[in-house]
Amino acid sequence: MTLLQRIETRKQQLQDAGLWRDRQMTTPIAGSPRLLVRNGKPLVDFAGNDYLGLASHPQVIAAQTAALATYGAGSTASPLVSGYSEAHAMLEQQLCAASGAEAALLLSSGFAGNAALLKTLFAAEDTVVADKLIHASMIDALRDHQVTLKRFPHNDIDAAERQLAKAPGSALVTESIFSMDGDEAPMGALAELCQRYQSPLIIDDAHGFLLSDSLSVKPFARLVTFGKALGGQGAAILGSQTLIDYLVANAREYIYSTALAPAACAGVSQALALALDGHLQQRLNENIQLFHDECQRRNITLMASRSAIQPLVLGDSARVMLVANKLQQRGFLVGAIRPPTVPHGQGRLRLTLSAAHQPQQLIDLAKAIAECCDEC
Repeated sequence: MTLLQRIETRKQQLQDAGLWRDRQMTTPIAGSPRLLVRNGKPLVDFAGNDYLGLASHPQVIAAQTAALATYGAGSTASPLVSGYSEAHAMLEQQLCAASGAEAALLLSSGFAGNAALLKTLFAAEDTVVADKLIHASMIDALRDHQVTLKRFPHNDIDAAERQLAKAPGSALVTESIFSMDGDEAPMGALAELCQRYQSPLIIDDAHGFLLSDSLSVKPFARLVTFGKALGGQGAAILGSQTLIDYLVANAREYIYSTALAPAACAGVSQALALALDGHLQQRLNENIQLFHDECQRRNITLMASRSAIQPLVLGDSARVMLVANKLQQRGFLVGAIRPPTVPHGQGRLRLTLSAAHQPQQLIDLAKAIAECCDEC
């Protein structure tokens, strides 16, 4: 079988199983946060991760536009050549002030950040203890370096302790808010556990940064991404000065990649300043409560999440796609999550709420979900 034949065979297998993925172009509607157009149809966006509505905030856009005049469209080089600018340094300083970390390192994406961190720190002789539901980027990074990965059942402190007791000093890896279930890790208990076993705690804070109490603990390393609460692009690793200096000198994803565009950094800097005010989080929490109330009133059983990520498990992939398509016909874009992103039989709608959503949009979505699920 040739390589192209193998590709076609695998494509057919995925299509038959309802697991084939493709891209669909979407266009934001200028001046209308959380509204976009797909295939000529206007939709309310309940799929993207712009939790605080900062991606289209006028002050963020203005800051990024102004930085373009100073820095140009891109950094043009890796950070260790000539790609590290005042815009990068300023954002790193802001992130440290917000988190209490000593130092920060900017990367192009959360996936690259987790790869840079874990591949640089660990090797085949190491053991890492991790929550069962950590992100694919972390799993791939550890497997690439043949690290012994011991995964404990999701948020099970007793199981985590049993693993650390067998290998004290091993790093423990978790997310703050889990990207598919929307629930929170028991950060305080995990931090105490790691202290007891002298184990470094590593937190993927992509979905929890500035949205949860994840900053109440000071881990060995924290990954934050800019494409969620901050509405921008890129990511950062936060930790001690010693850790960051080591990554600068050794992380291949940092050394051999063009630095994040300075204008992107300027936009994130402005978004961070706005997010630290706290009023957007309050509005988001009000929207989450309203959506919960509307779903409960219509007997819609969501997973136990108090975050902006509201999953509705529907089961098999065919039903997930059918309901998602019906919702799109009614004007709502939602995430349709299927294996291997989630386990077989746990296909779901991943509904992401934002501070920018209007109350009526949340009420209309709950009504549409109830009607579409009844039809399917």
